[in-house]
Amino acid sequence: MSPFVTDCGPEAGRIICTDACVSEGADWLAKRDPRFATALAHCGPLPLRRKPDGFGQLLSAIVSQQVSVASANAIWQRLTEARLTTQAEILAATEDDLRAAGLSRQKVRYSMALAEEGINFDALRDMPTDRVIKTLTKVVGVGVWTAEIYAMFSLGRADVFAPGDLALQEAAKVLFDLPQRPKERELRTLAEAWSPWRSVAARILWAYYHVAKDREGIR
Repeated sequence: MSPFVTDCGPEAGRIICTDACVSEGADWLAKRDPRFATALAHCGPLPLRRKPDGFGQLLSAIVSQQVSVASANAIWQRLTEARLTTQAEILAATEDDLRAAGLSRQKVRYSMALAEEGINFDALRDMPTDRVIKTLTKVVGVGVWTAEIYAMFSLGRADVFAPGDLALQEAAKVLFDLPQRPKERELRTLAEAWSPWRSVAARILWAYYHVAKDREGIR
């Protein structure tokens, strides 16, 4: 049985479940704007990038904030080995336990706040995306970017974007030949034209960024 969300209420909108979903969105975007076709020609097939949903995935996103991919992976491995990746385990842990596993004091606070919030992750599956973002960002340490990434990859929402992401901003600057890197508000407005496949547009831009800049993408 797939660990991914595949069946949601109508308010959730289109869910990306398979590579075929990503291909459908990419084809739609390439026909709508030839610059996406150009990007795809350089990037090749896009990755599905689906992840399971739930507490662990959001905790992992917190761990990944403002550190390199390698560092995030190393810290997550230490948390896993210490059995500190579930809500119950975080609630039972001390600050020293979490610090010993590699979390900064700030991320210890964020992790404990997430555990104490008691989010009903199953209920998120049926919520419209704006309510998902609002619910998640109530937690200290979970910003809009983190919530949008969760909606995109853990909930599989086809029409969510993360305009605060610096890689997306830089890729948009290069691909669309903009005079400067767009700010979050400008990129959010630009992305409205890519609905109902904004999540696939993000995948294209991340892949294009990787090719154009030869840098790490997101974890």
